[in-house]
Amino acid sequence: MQKHSLALALTMTLALTGCGGLSVGPETSVENATHTAVLDEVAAAAAISAYRVQHGLSPVVVDPTLVKAAAFQAGNNARHGQLSHEIGGSFTSRMNSIGLAKSYAAENLSAGSETLEQVLARWRASPEHNKNMLLPQIRRIGIARVDAPGTRYKRFWALVMAGT
Repeated sequence: MQKHSLALALTMTLALTGCGGLSVGPETSVENATHTAVLDEVAAAAAISAYRVQHGLSPVVVDPTLVKAAAFQAGNNARHGQLSHEIGGSFTSRMNSIGLAKSYAAENLSAGSETLEQVLARWRASPEHNKNMLLPQIRRIGIARVDAPGTRYKRFWALVMAGT
């Protein structure tokens, strides 16, 4: 009973500190069941590349290490039912752990979008997220979606981008 009360109190006080300023409602549980969605990362890279080329920038390729980094962060957000760049460690510490300490890197997060097209449209419409996708130094990406049906937003996305 005490554990349940603590979890409920924690759930009630959580607020999303990441992208979009979303807030978590009481229907969100800190013990969410999640599953990683199967995405076509090559199609995502092609869509992002086409967008970058329209802006005079180089295309991007899928990097399996960045896919894992994106899945890690999307999963952390899904399990906690909130959107934050700090869950699972700071972005800098997470990039250091995969050997990108001195590389250009950026991360876009989102929650709620059902499709790749929807999440890309959200990121293009957001000045900070759009700026990340259009960083001239970016050459590689990893993208992931982790679903948490028991949460308010249901789907959590992460896009990790890095230079050469």
